[in-house]
Amino acid sequence: MLNKLMLLLMLLLSTLVNAQDKQYVDLGAKVLDIDGKKILAVTFKNTEGWHTYWKNPGDAGLAIKLKIFENESLLALNEYPWPAPKRYIEQGNMWAYGYSGKYAIFYDLPAQHQNKKLKIVGEWLVCKDICIPGSRTINFPIDSKIITTEELKNRFANLPKKVESVDGLTLFLTKTENENQLALHYTFENADFSKIDTKVNLITPYHAFPFDYKHEEIFLDRKNNTIFGRTLIDWDGIYEDPVWELPKDGRFEKAITAKFLINYPKGEVSKIFNKSFQNFTVNDSKIIDSTYKNLEKFDFASPNSNTSASSSEDSSGILKYILFAFLGGLILNLMPCVLPVISLKLFGLISHAKESHKNILRHNMFYTLGVVVSFVVLATVVFALKAGGDQIGWGFQLQSPVFVFIMLILIFIMALNMLGLFEFRTPGGTRLGGLAQRKGVMADFNNGVLATILSTPCSAPFLGSALPFAFTTTTLNIYIIFIAVGLGLAFPFILTGLFPKLVSFLPRPGAWMDKLKKFLGLSMILTAVWLYDVLANLISMEFSGIYINTILALVFFAFYYRKHISKRTIFNVAVFALPIVFTVMLVNINGFEVKSDQTTTSVSKNSKWEPWTPEKMMEAKVSQGYTFINFTAAWCLTCKVNKKVVLESDKFDKLVKERKINLLEGDWTKRDDKITAFLRNYNIVGVPAYFLVKPSGEVISLGETISVNKIKESM
Repeated sequence: MLNKLMLLLMLLLSTLVNAQDKQYVDLGAKVLDIDGKKILAVTFKNTEGWHTYWKNPGDAGLAIKLKIFENESLLALNEYPWPAPKRYIEQGNMWAYGYSGKYAIFYDLPAQHQNKKLKIVGEWLVCKDICIPGSRTINFPIDSKIITTEELKNRFANLPKKVESVDGLTLFLTKTENENQLALHYTFENADFSKIDTKVNLITPYHAFPFDYKHEEIFLDRKNNTIFGRTLIDWDGIYEDPVWELPKDGRFEKAITAKFLINYPKGEVSKIFNKSFQNFTVNDSKIIDSTYKNLEKFDFASPNSNTSASSSEDSSGILKYILFAFLGGLILNLMPCVLPVISLKLFGLISHAKESHKNILRHNMFYTLGVVVSFVVLATVVFALKAGGDQIGWGFQLQSPVFVFIMLILIFIMALNMLGLFEFRTPGGTRLGGLAQRKGVMADFNNGVLATILSTPCSAPFLGSALPFAFTTTTLNIYIIFIAVGLGLAFPFILTGLFPKLVSFLPRPGAWMDKLKKFLGLSMILTAVWLYDVLANLISMEFSGIYINTILALVFFAFYYRKHISKRTIFNVAVFALPIVFTVMLVNINGFEVKSDQTTTSVSKNSKWEPWTPEKMMEAKVSQGYTFINFTAAWCLTCKVNKKVVLESDKFDKLVKERKINLLEGDWTKRDDKITAFLRNYNIVGVPAYFLVKPSGEVISLGETISVNKIKESM
């Protein structure tokens, strides 16, 4: 049964990997004669349901890249404006601007390049429920054409046109109440509301550093036939070196020219309009916001908009993410983080082997309940932190020193229990840690809680798709996805609870179990050592280490004293009070204060790795060389394994030297909102995460699994 299950998992993984080899975009080319002028049309045809990205891809994605060569020489052909993009509102309210179906990008083709063999190289990111990087090289005029000449002429005629002004349009900037944020406001007077195209923005901005545009909001003033628009803008000048501060007085030292695509009114050719901003108003934010509150907000998700047509696709997409969450939870059972607790549960299965079907089911269902309840609690915490505006990611609880300390002490006590230093009775009336656990179910529940806590720092296949959806979607979907992960984690024990004969391959209970229990105690000690290392990366051990080491020693002595010296209550109260007293002292001296240093803990001064920062990221994009980025954390065992096996290998060192790759490492051990925000931009919510920056500045996400060959193939 287990072999079949693993075979199914491998088949699903293979299917996902092979999907990357399929071409979802067909590339072609044709030369048009328009008014005696030769125009090269590079044509695209996307598989139904898949879209690529415009020059400004939106919240995520990568714009199409085209290079045209003649005899291996790169041509600098005059490029016409790209077709007006559609807007795609994806899962998690991610906005994207791009193309589906058939479309084309046009270039002037001077006489000296006509009737010559050209090589056209296209690169893109194509997305549906998942995103797949694609590329293709064609030799023109050898390769076939995919769009008729008349259709191409119509597309060329409908390309956006540059204009000096737009009738009835007013644009201006204001400072919002948020730090380093502006708002772009615009109005269309004497407007016709029926000519608002729900499939596109009224105004779609091109990139204009240091403006980072957010989502468009539209408000209707039916009394005065006026359309009001607002787009929030984050000021990215703060990531420059030196920092480019947003001016306090509202005047830019140098005018910033922004470029916009105007898509109103519907049915007309889109217009390209440049606007130079010399200043912005500083104190009008509240007045303008109150004006919007008295207007009718236009809903892009209304029945008349394009998003309603995709409701059935959304439903199927949610089912896909639920499946991914379940499979990811199932695979977590194999991760090193959770193996100690899973071993304890397997130990329990063996000890319960001769019990009735009813009792076995009860034990396993309480373990499942512990897992599911824990994931519900995690989902509630995620919801609460999101509601408070916090950026969080998978494994966020291990960024809290207090939480790690509590887990360290709890796991250490469990280890002493397994090693036989003490036994205590559960609410069911039996001993936790002994062999007689026939009626107590709280131990099963507690094991489920511990399995959840220890598994959440791990990332696994499929979770990389499900978790970003959970962290960016609705409240209901957060709970659905987290519960699906929990059911996947508990699934082997749900199966053995329903079908007890599945555990027949396990050995019979016997004296050997007492020896096994000692080895499991050792595994818990090693888990405690790992947690100690996590804690050492969060707080200053020079300051707090003596207290923590003393507390661990006193905890050991307290249980040893009760087991081997005296069971008198008064003395036991005294020895058990000592670690509590030292814990209180540790709290009083702020011993759990997170390190304030800005240098990542995992990067030493002599290391080949430099600490990742937003400024280093900007340097990497313009360096015209390769940069490899490793996002890691001290509590991430998968990160440590990948680093040891791949990133510290001779093959990796050789590749770094040959390609002169710069190495950056982002340490997410402590909470770092900049790292969280960067990962979220690429739909990633946990570590490990790996990226490659190409000489062109393109950033390639390599996911949570890494190999030297994978890095080479991405170059």
